[in-house]
Amino acid sequence: MARSAVSITRKAASSLATCALALPLLAMAAPGARAVGMPQLDFANPLVIGQVIWGGAIFLVLYLLLSRSALPRVEKVLAGRRQTIDNDLDIARRAKQDADAAVDELHQARRSAMAEAQANVEKVIEDARLAALRQTQDMNARLAQEIRDAEARVAHARAEALGSLRQIAGDTAQTLVHQVTGTSAPADLLARQVDHAAAARGF
Repeated sequence: MARSAVSITRKAASSLATCALALPLLAMAAPGARAVGMPQLDFANPLVIGQVIWGGAIFLVLYLLLSRSALPRVEKVLAGRRQTIDNDLDIARRAKQDADAAVDELHQARRSAMAEAQANVEKVIEDARLAALRQTQDMNARLAQEIRDAEARVAHARAEALGSLRQIAGDTAQTLVHQVTGTSAPADLLARQVDHAAAARGF
């Protein structure tokens, strides 16, 4: 854009200089020409020719000043602005790339955090399940042990009760025999009879 503006300015100055140089030549080529109703184009008038020559000289000086002094400065300023804009654009592009990289890192960190959180949740659930399973197994083992202990106590109490029952049955039979016959029956005989009756009844 800056180069095109400088080029257009240079072309315009060159065209003006060409016109300024062409006017005196035109005046000298047609000294008798006169525009009707336009005295400023009366080239037969020496003042008009002088004005044209001075105008051409002034335009030529302006062209030289513009092409040698002003236009290079304008081009330098425009080039500096173009360089500044290009640098700003490069900085903006790098900043955008950095921002995109930061966003990608943020998304990756978010995905990693979600995966880690999911893994932690699954680990906690698995630990809770294993803990509940161990507690259930421990409870079942305690219950089984308590049941075995209770069965053993029941069996021991039953054996004691049966022993007492046989003793009572033997004493009762001895008393009945003594009351009926007036004599005492042999203790071993009574014990065998009591054991036989108890075995027949499942005691």
